[in-house]
Amino acid sequence: MKPKFGVIVFPGSNCDYDAFYSVKKVLGFDAEFLWHKEKDLKGCDVIILPGGFSYGDYLRTGAIAKFSPILEKVVSFAENGGIVFGICNGFQILLETGLLPGVMIQNESLKFVCKDIYLKVENKDTLFTKGIKKETIKIPIKHGEGNYYTDEVTLKEMITNHQIIF
Repeated sequence: MKPKFGVIVFPGSNCDYDAFYSVKKVLGFDAEFLWHKEKDLKGCDVIILPGGFSYGDYLRTGAIAKFSPILEKVVSFAENGGIVFGICNGFQILLETGLLPGVMIQNESLKFVCKDIYLKVENKDTLFTKGIKKETIKIPIKHGEGNYYTDEVTLKEMITNHQIIF
């Protein structure tokens, strides 16, 4: 049975349609938009928190979004083994909710970065990477806070538990 994906839409999201299209048209899975004020995940098996600027990223990226009604359900879903995937601002929201350890900090240049980069595929045994044949993939990045930071013990645990895909 194919998984059903839920793509959460926040005020300020700008990659929600891209995520929806990728899941539905590229991967061929069922997908549904979930509005941030809803309190029901509608039977979704995988939740995507898309990129953008949720709530304008006032205060701190993702800081206001973590109070959206649907995120209480997302946190419970994740804590019970559900798959939650955060892209860009969605990843920052996962950090704010405490589902992921660590923080995002400003780019070393202190400037917004927009360019293509190459990622090494570290784990090909995931829902998101099992079809990737290459060792590296090219992706676009655009961010002002692109440095993920966590302590060394946590990072080693994440590596050991195969929690890092790229």
